[in-house]
Amino acid sequence: MVNGFRNEYISGIKASASYRSTVESVQYCTTMAGWVEVAIVVVCCANVLGALMWEVGPQHLTRPVTYAVQPQQVIRSPVASTPIEKCQVKEEERITCGTPAITIAQCDAINCCFDGWRCYYGKAVTVQCSRDGQFVVVVARDSTRPNLDLDSISLLGGQDAPCKPVGTTTVFAVYQFPVTACGTTLMEDSGYVVYENSMTSSYEVGIGPRGSITRDSHFELQFQCKYIGTAVEILTVEVNTVAPPAPVAAPGPISVTLRLARGQCYNEGCVEDVEAYTSYYSEADYPVVKVLKEPVYVEVYIERRTDSNLVLNLEHCWATSSPSPLSLPKWDLLVDGCPSQDDRYLTSVIPVSGVMFLTHYKRFVVKMFTFVDVHTLAPLKDRVFIHCSTEVCYATGNHSCQQSCNRQRRDVSLDGETSVVSSGELILTRTTCQA
Repeated sequence: MVNGFRNEYISGIKASASYRSTVESVQYCTTMAGWVEVAIVVVCCANVLGALMWEVGPQHLTRPVTYAVQPQQVIRSPVASTPIEKCQVKEEERITCGTPAITIAQCDAINCCFDGWRCYYGKAVTVQCSRDGQFVVVVARDSTRPNLDLDSISLLGGQDAPCKPVGTTTVFAVYQFPVTACGTTLMEDSGYVVYENSMTSSYEVGIGPRGSITRDSHFELQFQCKYIGTAVEILTVEVNTVAPPAPVAAPGPISVTLRLARGQCYNEGCVEDVEAYTSYYSEADYPVVKVLKEPVYVEVYIERRTDSNLVLNLEHCWATSSPSPLSLPKWDLLVDGCPSQDDRYLTSVIPVSGVMFLTHYKRFVVKMFTFVDVHTLAPLKDRVFIHCSTEVCYATGNHSCQQSCNRQRRDVSLDGETSVVSSGELILTRTTCQA
């Protein structure tokens, strides 16, 4: 990897710089996905040493290539055209080509060199087409004679990102950019989607009183990637940190139930708040009889759900003297999921344990009481009903839905399902003193 160069190829085509006016090479490679990519490379290179431009006054100009090289004007020079010459790259100058597990056959198929354990780019111009729609162009300094000035190369789209090299060394320049960027043209050819771009080099011209010369190589590369238009299955997805949304398709109404626990401790060392939730009152057990200050263990839970992202919250819990949750008088037990501060005997929230989905349950214990008349302070009724306003929230990466009583303001839940659940009848039994 050179400066972040991501080398994930599918098929490639060698584009060795030669001194013919046009050299066209085509290679078809079938990928494991069952579709075909084709890279067509047209290379135009010329050494215009001695070309005359009659001007007055000595000066030096650097200008881009703007003309087509005619065959009769080409001065042929030897280049690294044989496999042996192409692969004579010093160990410290080599750039890895392909994946670490690449075979010698796969390395040769993408026009790279193999030294027995590593695949690397040779002294040539190598063009590859990636599965995710990227051009990969690796230009060697030694691909022309005289050597190419790598800093003089530019694509149609200029030399700014993403058209500038993603990595450079003293002997290689590596370009990687989307097939839709850097001035790439798109065309359709017999069912193929063809992306075409070109790369050129600027050269320095020395202008004298009676003529002008250059000693730089003239480099021009035209290259293409072809994809079968009816079978491209690659989708480039940008992954960000936005949390996944809640499911659009809801699984149906969520059922929440309130019940009273009845477990008791009989052994030494037993934890009453834990043992209490090992058994529960059934409908046949109501009304449940309690005495003043006796603990009443309450549990609210989501029924028959196995989604661990569901979180049950208790918004408000209160008691009334009649079955209707809207009736008066009423007494607050929990406010925003936290014990009401108006009660001397604070309601205690019990940590949930012993169940598979902890977030599906909420537990608390309240000391038994009875309602009294606000004026006479005389007991009104011996009946008590407990109610809770609940909300089922769907936890996401950015929102846990968990309640906390240590914050000044509790987190606001996502839109969830709300409901009010109630207990059966609790009857206060009065204790009598015997003489």
